[in-house]
Amino acid sequence: MANQDNESRVNQWKTLDKDLKRIGRVESAAQFVARGMVAPGVALAFIVLAGLVAAVLVGGQPGQLVVIFAAAIGAYMALNIGANDVANNMGPAVGSRAMTLIGALIVAAIFESLGALVAGGDVVKTVAKGIIEPTALPDSGHFVWAMMAALLAAALWLNLATWLGAPVSTTHSIVGGVVGAGIVAAGFGAVDWASMGMIAASWVISPILGGVIAAAFLALIKSKVIYVDDKIAAARRWVPILIGIMAGAFAAYLALKGLKHLFKITIVEAVLIGLVVGLVGWLITIPMIRRQSEGMENRKKSLKTLFGLPLVVSAALLSFAHGANDVANAVGPLAAIVHTVEQGDIAAQVDIPFWVMAVGALGISFGLLLFGPKLIRLVGNEITKLNPMRAYCVALSAAITVIVASWLGLPVSSTHIAVGGIFGVGFYREWHAEKRARELGTRKGKPVPPEERKRRLLVRRSHMMTVATAWIVTVPASAALSAVFYLILNAMT
Repeated sequence: MANQDNESRVNQWKTLDKDLKRIGRVESAAQFVARGMVAPGVALAFIVLAGLVAAVLVGGQPGQLVVIFAAAIGAYMALNIGANDVANNMGPAVGSRAMTLIGALIVAAIFESLGALVAGGDVVKTVAKGIIEPTALPDSGHFVWAMMAALLAAALWLNLATWLGAPVSTTHSIVGGVVGAGIVAAGFGAVDWASMGMIAASWVISPILGGVIAAAFLALIKSKVIYVDDKIAAARRWVPILIGIMAGAFAAYLALKGLKHLFKITIVEAVLIGLVVGLVGWLITIPMIRRQSEGMENRKKSLKTLFGLPLVVSAALLSFAHGANDVANAVGPLAAIVHTVEQGDIAAQVDIPFWVMAVGALGISFGLLLFGPKLIRLVGNEITKLNPMRAYCVALSAAITVIVASWLGLPVSSTHIAVGGIFGVGFYREWHAEKRARELGTRKGKPVPPEERKRRLLVRRSHMMTVATAWIVTVPASAALSAVFYLILNAMT
């Protein structure tokens, strides 16, 4: 009898233990689901908050509901810009391990916000760089719905691209949205097809130019610094020069992409500013690099340390310029809607209220922090392997390509340039590895077998196809979505 009682107690304990384990698994599952819902929950709260702020600031005015709805969509667009576009600035620095993911998120959030608020500008073209003529639309009501549809379509496309893991151009997304709504509202004649042709050309020119420049700098570093007998002496000579080039390029880049909103700067003036800053940067860093390199071993690993800090600085500057320039993709259409509703007329340029600019700046930062890590890992780690020197070439390429494109009058995408630079670095590494293998095989009398060549492929082709496809369909996809949204909004009114 006692044995039966003991067995009964043991069975009860076993049953209780199993129940507790089940409860524990349920709690773990609930916590996992809750963690997955935190980011969307915070994003939704931010969107609602943007609408509430708009309601308070425009309360009682005609068209209040339209402005509230537009503010919510503008906040949604800003979140998606942060989630998708900012990865291009921080991905190389994280992939090269010059920065941790958390550090990159914090730096990017700070400098994106500063760029948007300090140099975002008080006047922005609201019709996506002159893609359509506002006066071609029937009236101000149709203009408001066209801008609303374009903003919502671009935000949804960016959201989908981020979910698919494809870095795309936010500028091209909003341009496609404006084109789709403009065609439905006013016909094909309302679209400036010459500007559209330039944008289409930039799909090809931007990544190729960025890739070629990044590969050229990597070739320079390999020939002058890495593959020499005395690496430290070579680094003391060439790293200050490269930092001077970076300082000058970013000074000109910021003048063209960010500070132009504060005061007028021509391309010649920007280049002169870059030359002066570059010369000063070169002179300052000569003694710094000499002190930093003292006692370093004559090996490639030592060189990576010398490029770490310049790479972090370049990533921060890229984020500042991006915040100053691309925040207009979120707040430009929103500001146009607010102005049109309040004033009752259509203007090609409008003053952007501070609260509208704040929605864009904070939205980009929240989007980066909540959803940015996925694409940061993709850009930094999964296309090709990066180290500080390769990532430095990508960042430098981004600044120089923008300057060259501005001089040529070409509309370029920072996303296409940065990702093109990463592909350029990867393909150059493939070519260089193949070349060295052939030289080694020639000396030893051994040809390189096909399987060995395949193993040396250093760029993931699957990502290249995904990115290229996303770039090609960005404008048509956002245009189609925008056309549908415009028809729905117009039918509702």
